Amino acid sequence: MRHQLAARLRHIACAAALVLGAAFLAPAPAGAAAPAAAEDVLVFSKTAGFRHDSIPAGITAIQELGAANGFDVTATEDAAAFTPENLAGYGAVVFLSTTGDVLDTAQQDALTAFVDGGGGFVGVHAAADTEYDWPDYEHLVGAWFKSHPAIQEAKVVTEDHTHPATAHLDDEWIRTDELYNYRTNPRADVHVLQTLDESSYTGGEMGGDHPITWCHPQQQGRSFYTGLGHTVESYSDPDFRQLLLGGIQYATGAVQADCGSGATGPGDGDAAESSSNVHLFYYPWYGTPETNGSWRHWEQGGHTPPDDIGADLYPKLGPYDSGDTAGAVEQHMKWIEQSGAGVIVYSWWGQGGYEDSIAPQVLDAAARHGIKVAWHIEPYSGRTAASVVDDIAYLNSTYGDSPAYYRDAEHGNRPAFYVFESLKIQDWSALDAVRDSAIVLAQTTDTTKVAHFGGIYTYDGIAGATAPGWQQAGAYAKANGLVWAPSVAPGYIDDRAVPGNTTPTLGRDDGAAYDLEWSNALDPDTGGSPTWVSVTSFNEWHEGSPIEPASSTPPAGHGYQTYEGAYGKTGAAAETAYLDRTAYWAAQFEEQREQAHAH
Repeated sequence: MRHQLAARLRHIACAAALVLGAAFLAPAPAGAAAPAAAEDVLVFSKTAGFRHDSIPAGITAIQELGAANGFDVTATEDAAAFTPENLAGYGAVVFLSTTGDVLDTAQQDALTAFVDGGGGFVGVHAAADTEYDWPDYEHLVGAWFKSHPAIQEAKVVTEDHTHPATAHLDDEWIRTDELYNYRTNPRADVHVLQTLDESSYTGGEMGGDHPITWCHPQQQGRSFYTGLGHTVESYSDPDFRQLLLGGIQYATGAVQADCGSGATGPGDGDAAESSSNVHLFYYPWYGTPETNGSWRHWEQGGHTPPDDIGADLYPKLGPYDSGDTAGAVEQHMKWIEQSGAGVIVYSWWGQGGYEDSIAPQVLDAAARHGIKVAWHIEPYSGRTAASVVDDIAYLNSTYGDSPAYYRDAEHGNRPAFYVFESLKIQDWSALDAVRDSAIVLAQTTDTTKVAHFGGIYTYDGIAGATAPGWQQAGAYAKANGLVWAPSVAPGYIDDRAVPGNTTPTLGRDDGAAYDLEWSNALDPDTGGSPTWVSVTSFNEWHEGSPIEPASSTPPAGHGYQTYEGAYGKTGAAAETAYLDRTAYWAAQFEEQREQAHAH
């Protein structure tokens, strides 16, 4: 169990959202009228919050586009227009800078049935600042508004040159607008058409990936959204008007476009191309009476498995046994493939320990799936610098012939050994004996404590939100030929594993915490240009930090959290959200490394 949380870290309390309610992808209500084969458009601009003075200009622009392109436009702020019968006469509904709670439940159901049944939705600018109490709306629009800086000039980057909304644009488009930050990055579930270059303006908060215009299928229908369009001047700009027209025509079905997910990485259940530079901390210390003879680790904190376990999340597999090679371990390797990470860092508690005894089976399973295994040398009783040197020799000789045994081709084909709580030992000079044959990583950002090590990592699942000392550690590692492997995590909570421990925690915030930590790691000015990125964790359930799928329907009455709402996903689809998001970031990391090497 980990509980080493440095007091210097800022306490971040952002509770993970538990979005309850039916998935937006549910079938249309019985008796709902399907939309007619129409291209006419209903423009809805009701506001229950801030009202944009550009709304009249937007209505006029869409009416003029309709007149020039053969579709009729009806503008209204009357939510009573949202009935199955009325919506059936339109090809698409445009939410033009709507704000706040603008539809009641019956009207929401009508819009759901309309789009799911084959209609279209177009969201413009503040459409993302709408219907926060309706969870399914976030999936429809793609992402909810979080904040914005002052209106300013920025560079908009075109990712798709074939979609009718963006085909007319150059690679870069300089424009003045109010530039939204979103609560989550929608890329995993939408096809991104445009992004913002955050280096071209001030106030961007989404790191290296800031979508601003996107589209996606919605059951039988289609959804298009652009965050642009705050200013009155936007609606007289020919390029912006063409963006609107292409989005409307896609939404109505008048023109075809490929709007499948543009995420780099897999869809649910698919394998991603693995990155040997993304390492997942992996824990093989769990046991069940059926396989192990007794419960191991699941009962921590005074709990009684199987329904009551020492974790704030409940595994999709239930409380499993790490020795269940054909079951749990095989499934883990499939999921790790899906995550895009090519290496697991195996928690190892010394020669002859439980984790050591099952290592051969885990290595064999990893080899079947093309996954490599590095080692996390834990603070076992009696650990010294000399014993760690002996451990490295033991691991090399015992398991080094396995095809899954990790060696880094970029660093002399050396294996890797992460040393947890390395600061507990003051003199590491014994490591000099293995400096040329192994990469041994210290857990710290204090560069005065790494003299005999070959690398540095952080492990801490909370620190990545602020990245204290990361840039300096990365610079030191680069200057001294060391590996720099900062650790990122989707969240941290251990209240059930350590009863009474309520701080510090890091809420997942529907995926925003994970994105923030990855963005910090990949930003050279913050993360120090990592050699590897280590992820805390694949399956450390006590800390609430896993990306391993958590059950969307855990045993009731125990207060378990779920991944509900992560990246806009709900129900069973949310269970693998962090695997797929890891694949996205792994691909981003590899692309960044390639660009750096090219220069």
